[in-house]
Amino acid sequence: MSDAKDLLARTRASLPSWLAIYYDEPIEIERGDGRHVWDGDGNRYLDFFGGILTTMTAHALPEVTEAVSAQAGRIIHTSTLYLNRPMVELAEQIATVSEIPDAKVFLTPSGTEANDAALLLASSLRRSNQILAMRNSYHGRSFSTIAITGNRSWSPTTLSPFQTYYVHGGQQYRSPFSGLPDGEYIAACVADLKEVLDQAGGDVAALIAEPIQGVGGFTSGPDGLLGAFASVLRERGILWISDEVQTGWGRTGEHFWGWQASGATPDLVTFAKGIGNGLSMGGVIAPASIMDSLGANHISTFGGSPLTSAGALANLRYLLDHKLQDNAAAQGPVLFDGLRAAASPIVGDVRGKGLMIGVELVRPGSGDARSADAPRGGTPGDPAPELASAVLEACKRRGLLVGKGGLHGNVLRIAPPLTLTREEAEEGLAALLAALGEVAG
Repeated sequence: MSDAKDLLARTRASLPSWLAIYYDEPIEIERGDGRHVWDGDGNRYLDFFGGILTTMTAHALPEVTEAVSAQAGRIIHTSTLYLNRPMVELAEQIATVSEIPDAKVFLTPSGTEANDAALLLASSLRRSNQILAMRNSYHGRSFSTIAITGNRSWSPTTLSPFQTYYVHGGQQYRSPFSGLPDGEYIAACVADLKEVLDQAGGDVAALIAEPIQGVGGFTSGPDGLLGAFASVLRERGILWISDEVQTGWGRTGEHFWGWQASGATPDLVTFAKGIGNGLSMGGVIAPASIMDSLGANHISTFGGSPLTSAGALANLRYLLDHKLQDNAAAQGPVLFDGLRAAASPIVGDVRGKGLMIGVELVRPGSGDARSADAPRGGTPGDPAPELASAVLEACKRRGLLVGKGGLHGNVLRIAPPLTLTREEAEEGLAALLAALGEVAG
């Protein structure tokens, strides 16, 4: 038995059966450098998924590894019961770039815990367990975040600490409002929101929304949708939580935060993944009036640990110093334009922003064709999860790693590290187009 097959057998024997693993023949990623990784057999891959959008800048980024090594040589763990200089310095830097007024930051070990904390703040402040969420959304794997996740593929239980109401607007391609001009689409979603609020009764605590839905397949409504929602929410005193776990830190290219395309400012922002560049780091940003509102004691054992804070701070400073948001804006069009121009018969939609690109695969001939000039409108094709799995495998054979998502599991998720070069973008595009061509026949 090969090392990979042996490790797979041990994985299946010792870990839960419900942990998803990619590929017919799973690979062990042993090391990485820049935008590339190597498996246990020495095969080299161009990484267009970054461990689920987590390796934000680069694999083995020297500035991060050196910061982690130096901190590990001093002290690895203390908890929030003690003063923690790396945690404070990271929180100060995040508050500075947040554009949230009078910002304070609470650090957590993950995006799930970040959303948990935001829900705790909102429901406690509003004295309500009623939450608005978007259809097709994903916010984490804990009991509370599963309860507000609008994607059945990731919701194993209907039990819930919240009374959750789901509203339209998270995606256009398969929306009942698909094909409407953006202004009419927003108006229809706002009308839906108002109707849901009228039916909910009581004091809804908050709306939580991803500016671009991650696990949902890199879907979103038009720019301005969440801002239009915010106007309705603020008339009723309802808080808006922007889940930036996948959209934050300049990945969209046009803005540092996904919410900045909305024309309004959220009350709370959650983040994780990319900020740690592989380290377990997340958090919540909110004005002091919200962040300081909890009336009970609270600590975090692992949130903001000296080790992860030192690494995340080095990573954030590298991103800012090297203007990686600008690079996302520059390299993203190489992939977008190439994928749209190819007009593959199995591609129903190409969407996203910057280096956050979703390619929805459909059965040929089942919907209206898309083109670079008219990427939206018409009848969506039938979801083809089997084609997405086949393209994933075909990309792997060509030395390219991409992700998969969407309600039906039929969307390729493309999210390279933000240091991606033009040559690597073109190399990855060529592999993607060849894989699509192979599967389309």
